[in-house]
Amino acid sequence: MPPPRAAADPKANTRVITDRAAPIIAGDDSFDHLLAEIRGCNRCAADLPLGPRPIVRGRPSARLLIISQAPGRQAHTTGLSLDDRSGDRLRGWLGLDHETFYDENRVAIMPVGFCYPGHDGTGGDRPPRRECAPRWHTRMRCHLPAVELTLLVGRHAISYYLPAQRRLSMTQMVQRRHDFLPQFCVLPHPSWHVTRWLRDNPWFESEVLPELRTRIVAAVSR
Repeated sequence: MPPPRAAADPKANTRVITDRAAPIIAGDDSFDHLLAEIRGCNRCAADLPLGPRPIVRGRPSARLLIISQAPGRQAHTTGLSLDDRSGDRLRGWLGLDHETFYDENRVAIMPVGFCYPGHDGTGGDRPPRRECAPRWHTRMRCHLPAVELTLLVGRHAISYYLPAQRRLSMTQMVQRRHDFLPQFCVLPHPSWHVTRWLRDNPWFESEVLPELRTRIVAAVSR
């Protein structure tokens, strides 16, 4: 189905512009220092039920950036981003095999909240901690100058980078996906919660995913 006409310019008030004030810092040494700083962060330790374990992946050569929500419990245990059924579904959506998905030279993965936030008691996880993205995202993205496409996976990631679109439903945001390109591609979170949405919106798999896979192949195959 064709996307509906947007009422206003969705690119106004996006963090792709406002967050990039810091200069790009080249060189693996400075990048590795930043990764060590992130992975050593314990700012929210008192509020994390399993303690801090910041998880982020990528190298400066990465051309695809995946901004997810927060690590799940299994990712907290293994230290591997999206190492669960949600990750399996996401890899299927993107058409990426396990090896390519975890090739840090091609794919960077940066959640909105870097640590597992704990269970919310209703069958899901708590929202990502709010401290992480403002503290680390700009600095991290400045070290990823080769990124050609950024995937915003889930409402928390979309709301942070496209705050003007918070009033829209997930269906509306995905339908208007072309308004956010070429910087961003918006996707629902691939957890079990999305199963009914997928059933109600078959155009996502028949129209959106083939187009998305073409863009991803063009980025990661170089």
